[in-house]
Parts: sequence; structure tokens; C-alpha cells
Amino acid sequence: MERVTAVLNGKHVLAPPKDIAEVKNAYEIYERLDELDPYSVDDLLTAHGIMTRGLVEESGMFRTRPVGVVDSEGHVLHLGTLPQYVPDLVLELLEWAKTSEVHMLIRSCVFHYELEPIHPFADGNGRLGRLWHTLLLSKWNPAFAWLPVESIIHDRQQEYYDAINTSNDAGEPTVFIEFMLSSIKASLVDPISTNDGSNREMVDKATIRWKQISDFLKTHPYIMNANVRTLCNVSAATANRILASLVVESKLAKYHHGGHWVYKLQ
Repeated sequence: MERVTAVLNGKHVLAPPKDIAEVKNAYEIYERLDELDPYSVDDLLTAHGIMTRGLVEESGMFRTRPVGVVDSEGHVLHLGTLPQYVPDLVLELLEWAKTSEVHMLIRSCVFHYELEPIHPFADGNGRLGRLWHTLLLSKWNPAFAWLPVESIIHDRQQEYYDAINTSNDAGEPTVFIEFMLSSIKASLVDPISTNDGSNREMVDKATIRWKQISDFLKTHPYIMNANVRTLCNVSAATANRILASLVVESKLAKYHHGGHWVYKLQ
């Protein structure tokens, strides 16, 4: 966590360039989550391009080569969708997600699961699937922007892969859906049950920060992440969370100005 925060704050970190690029790319795309249309194939490709920028050859585009899973002896265990069929299948899946009457909690799980066997990209399919799951949920309920699927499965990674494999063997996604729903429920219940004692402190801190920001905006036309970092003595990531929560509360409005995101009083 300390190294990731240091990367986001622009500090020098001794780490493989690939790891640093992955952190920066992931941060950028999650920052732009509210700009993405979960039913747009162009936005899906854009998101993949940002998430895998400088990391894979076919970044921001559907794969052009066949893929498969082989065992240690070179025997093919699973052959992915042939590349010429990938665009149409992805479009069909996006259209289903847009028009289906299935509840979004289940619909987003199905989308996540069905994207994996299509395997539309040369690399980054898992990250993109989890990002899109978060995007679908966050458009349904903004709270999920603060509880990304990556975080939900962080401590359950092996169970996550086991659920995918079990569903694959069964030929339908029930086990995966049940796993994801139970994980989402646990991730929502745990903070509620463990944070009751600190709610007053959190509210007081939020009140103080809002006063600092609103006072700043009395003499400035807008506020940026860097200003919040200085005012509240927090990291860049925390500053983003503070600003985004104020947007959700309709206290601030978010604009793109001079190549940067800025925030003004609503």
C-alpha cells in the first residue's frame, strides 16, 4: 500500500517499470470510471487501452490471434473463441447487459463471467472484467464506485478462480454468481458492523474537511486534488476519495479544465 501510494504521489519507487505502469494505468482508468458507458464497445476498448498502456502489444484492441489453455505436456485443454468471432460476441454481450431485465446485481455477475470465455483481449481480460463489473454496479448504485470488485475479491482470490473453474465445468455460471453475491454482501456488511464505534469520528473529520474545502472555494474559482492534499494533509488517493464523495453528496461538481479535473461548488 505504501509503495502504491508513493507511485500515485509521484515519488521515486524502486520497482519493476511494469509494476509501476500497472499502478498508474489502473489508477487512471478508475479515476475516469464515471465517464465510461458500460454498454459501449468503444469505451470498453478505451478502458483496455488505458489499463494495458505500455504493457501489451495489442492494447486497446481485440486480439488478433487464437488463444488456448494447455497442460504441462502441451495438450490443449480449452480453446478460446476464435478472434474473428470476438467483436460480435462482445457486442452481443454488451447489448444483453443493456436490455436484460435481470437484476443488476446478477446481470453484472453474468457479464463478468461470460466475458472470460470470450477472452476478447491478448492480456488483461481478468482486470477488464472486474473493472466492467464495478462499472455496471456503480451506474446502478454509486456506492460501488467505492467498493470495486477488485477489492471485494482481494482476500478471496483462490475462491474466485475456483468459482470460475467450477462454473466452467458445469457449463453455467450459478456457482460464480453465488460466490460473487456472497462476497459483495460480506464486503458491505463488514464495514457497517465494524465501524459503528468510529462513525462519530468519521463524521467529525468529514465536516472539518468540507469546511476547509468550502473556505478555500470562497477565494478560488475551483479546487484540485493537489489543493486538497495540502489543505487536509492527505495522500492523492485520499484526496480523490474526499472530492468524489462531495460530488456524490452534490456539494461539488466535477469539470475538465486545462487538462486537469477540477471541482467547483455545486
